[in-house]
Amino acid sequence: MNPIRIKAVCFDFDGIMFNTEDVFEEAGTELLAKRGHELTMEVRRGMTGRREEEAIAHLIEQLELSDTIAELRKEARETFLRLLEGRLAPMPGLFELLELIEGSGLPKGVATSSDRAYLRNLLGRYELASRFNSLMAAEDVDRGKPHPEIYLKSAAALKVDPAEMLVLEDSENGVNAASAAGAYAVAVPNRHTREHDFSRAHFIADGLGDRRIADLIDR
Repeated sequence: MNPIRIKAVCFDFDGIMFNTEDVFEEAGTELLAKRGHELTMEVRRGMTGRREEEAIAHLIEQLELSDTIAELRKEARETFLRLLEGRLAPMPGLFELLELIEGSGLPKGVATSSDRAYLRNLLGRYELASRFNSLMAAEDVDRGKPHPEIYLKSAAALKVDPAEMLVLEDSENGVNAASAAGAYAVAVPNRHTREHDFSRAHFIADGLGDRRIADLIDR
C-alpha cells in the first residue's frame, strides 16, 4: 500500500477525458498529406501534450515545412473541427470515475494544453464544466507542458499540496509535467501514446477503470 493520501484529482483533457487524439490524428494525416508528408509516431510524440502553438512549431521544425505557425494553426483548427462533428466520445470509464471521485468528496480539476474556449466547448457538450472545481488551460500558464507550471497552479486552485494530487495523463510530456510538479502522476496511455516514455509515472494504468486508480481515491 502506498502511504500517499490523495486529496484531489486532476485530469488532462485530450486523450484522457475524450477521444480527441483520434481526431487529431486524422486531421494531422490530412494536413500533412497535402504537403507530401506522413504523420509519424515520432512526430506525434513530440507534439502530444504541448500547447497548440508549441506543437505546431515542433511540426514545422521537424518536417521543415514552409508554412508559418499562424497559417498551419488556422488550417489545423478548421480541419479538426470539421472532423470532430459526430465523432466526439468520452473515454471508457470517464463518467464512472467522476462519480467515484464525487462520492469520495474530493475536489477535481482539468489541466489541458488546449485553449479555454475549446475546453469549455467540449465539456459543455456533456454538461461537465460545472462538475470541476478548477479548469486550467493554455492561457493560464506562461510555460506549457512538460514544464510543471500548470500542475502547480492546479494544486493551488484545488487547495492541496501537489504531492497529494493525483494526476491522470496520457502523454510523456504530461506525465513529466505532473512529476516535475511533485504530483502523484499516473499514465493512462491510449493507442497513440503507448510507446511514450512513462518512466516518471507512479504506474501505468489500464484505462480510467483501472482498480489501482479507484483504490487511490477510495483510500
